[in-house]
Amino acid sequence: METTEREQIIKLIKQEVVPAIGCTEPIAVALCVARATETLGRKPEQIDVKLSANILKNAMGVGIPGTGMIGLPIAVALGALIGRSECQLEVLRDSTPEAVEEGKQFIAEKRVSIALKEDIKEKLYIEVTCTAGTEQATAIIAGGHTNFVYMAKGDEVLLDKKQAGGEEAEEAPLDLNLRKVYDFALTTPLDDIRFILDTARLNKAAAEQSFKGNYGHSLGKMLNGSKEHRMMGDGTFSHILSYTSGACDARMAGAMIPVMSNSGSGNQGISATLPVVIYAEENGKSEEELIRALVLSHLTVIYIKQSLGRLSALCGCVVAATGSSCGITWLMGGKYEQVAFAVQNMIANLTGMICDGAKPSCALKVTTGVSTAVLSAMMAMEHRYVTSVEGIIDEDVDQSIRNLTRIGSQAMNETDRVVLDIMTHKGCC
Repeated sequence: METTEREQIIKLIKQEVVPAIGCTEPIAVALCVARATETLGRKPEQIDVKLSANILKNAMGVGIPGTGMIGLPIAVALGALIGRSECQLEVLRDSTPEAVEEGKQFIAEKRVSIALKEDIKEKLYIEVTCTAGTEQATAIIAGGHTNFVYMAKGDEVLLDKKQAGGEEAEEAPLDLNLRKVYDFALTTPLDDIRFILDTARLNKAAAEQSFKGNYGHSLGKMLNGSKEHRMMGDGTFSHILSYTSGACDARMAGAMIPVMSNSGSGNQGISATLPVVIYAEENGKSEEELIRALVLSHLTVIYIKQSLGRLSALCGCVVAATGSSCGITWLMGGKYEQVAFAVQNMIANLTGMICDGAKPSCALKVTTGVSTAVLSAMMAMEHRYVTSVEGIIDEDVDQSIRNLTRIGSQAMNETDRVVLDIMTHKGCC
């Protein structure tokens, strides 16, 4: 691999694998509010937020860090009151009980308006207008959770990265395939990719924090219990499930602890990291083996998300667990052929799992994904894999990936609309 291409891939990983506190959709909204407030230069009297359907779906039912509250209004209020845009997806890390109380008052005074942005193609779109007196400031994020494409104060446009026709300019993705991902993970000088160990440190700490409390449905803590060990065993498999779901429990409940995200999703970062970490630790793997397996896992997720998109009707844990299955397969002694088999097995099994928003029960889907990751790796090591005569699987593993992402990004669009309609018309909400 050429040095320039290797450097580009390292840059890509560093862009896509970043710390985040809380679910990335409401946090991205808070980030946009923070930037609009900073542009305004004073505390806003009114905040108007317009969101794409996928952002709205993923922000409705999730805990906001440090608040004990669920949903967008408090995230919007805190983004204006204490948010610092330079903190990116850790924008609310300075939240205090006093700020939360002030935010509650801000909401009670009906200073926050949240609506669906109609007639946009972009699935990740956040538009915020902050008003104080006769002054206004607007900020727009689109295409990525931290990607500002427009900012204005009054009539003065400060940033405009939109193309003609209203669609946002996006940098062309790197030309990746599974073979290139595999070769990069195994051949890149170790010191160039050692930074990936931060994913293990942050995400494992989040899981261990969850075991000390009662977050969400406490699935990880439950799976770590003695009764569950009698049912499922007290071994690597049950530990993978408990750690992965535990970190998800804490994140979805709004714990004020960072996790390392992947492609804009903390749950994807968790699922791409913890199964690999737990397997490596409990099977005596070296630091180098852990680093290379983590890079293989995370870069596989980034590669698949390039064609699936940031947000879709397809649950992101399917993609993330596919990455961890690759990492585990390699740690088991598999070569490229077995890694490709693991991907085929994952796609054959989990394609079609819908995303019905970010919420505590995501821990269940994460657990389903990573349990399938282990199963797929075990099958691959026995040279057992789903073949091209079955379903959407192609002989070419990269074509199978494109088949998966085509279903998630195109075929399931109507599913997405129906899911949002159901979520926004429930009697409980």
